[in-house]
Parts: sequence; structure tokens; C-alpha cells
Amino acid sequence: MKNLSDEQQEEKIEMTSLTSVMTKLKEDGFAEDFIMMDGGIGISGSYKIYKPEDIKIVDFYRFEGESDPGDMSILYAIETNDGKRGVFSHPYGAYAETEPVEFFTRVEEINKKTDDDKGDENDLQ
Repeated sequence: MKNLSDEQQEEKIEMTSLTSVMTKLKEDGFAEDFIMMDGGIGISGSYKIYKPEDIKIVDFYRFEGESDPGDMSILYAIETNDGKRGVFSHPYGAYAETEPVEFFTRVEEINKKTDDDKGDENDLQ
């Protein structure tokens, strides 16, 4: 079994809370806070609405409530087709709102299809 270095272990411990991961992502350039808007997501304070086809999921993190299942949440690190990078967080599980779940399910489907199409293009070369 591979042992983690002290630095890797420290990072693993630090990356266990939603707040610590959001802070790290902000440091890495995911500066915008995305929110649900009518028909898509947008940046807080802006009127631009991004549809699922305008978004790429760069990474995501799931957090489980240790004492309360209602504390479960997911954090997405996302990039838009016009270069905006930021985060979107929402609860998941039995008490989750369906709109964000449906939106990001559609984003994942589009991203998968795009990745599959790129693979097909590479096969032809």
C-alpha cells in the first residue's frame, strides 16, 4: 500500500470541508460564484444565463454530512464557453431541489458526448 507524504496527507485533511475546497478552487482561478437562474445558471450580479451546452465541468466534489444526511452537498468547478471559471454548490440526496440536479445531469451528458466525439475524431487521424 502506498503511503502519503506529509504534504499529501495535510492536503487530504484540509480538503475535507466544503469551505476549504472552495477556498482552494478560488486560489486556482475558479473565482466566480454561479447561481441557478431562470433557464440555466449565471454569475451572481450578472444577467448572462448559461445553458448546459455552455458549461464544462472541470471537477466536482461530494460532501456527506457526518451527523445529518441533510448536510450532503456537491460542489462543481466549472468553466463556461466564454472563459469564466467558478464554482456552483448545491445539496444532493433526498432533500435536493431537482432543478440543479437536472441541469448538471444535462451538462454531464453533453460533456460526455463531446468527449466521445473528440475520441472519434482522433481515431480517424
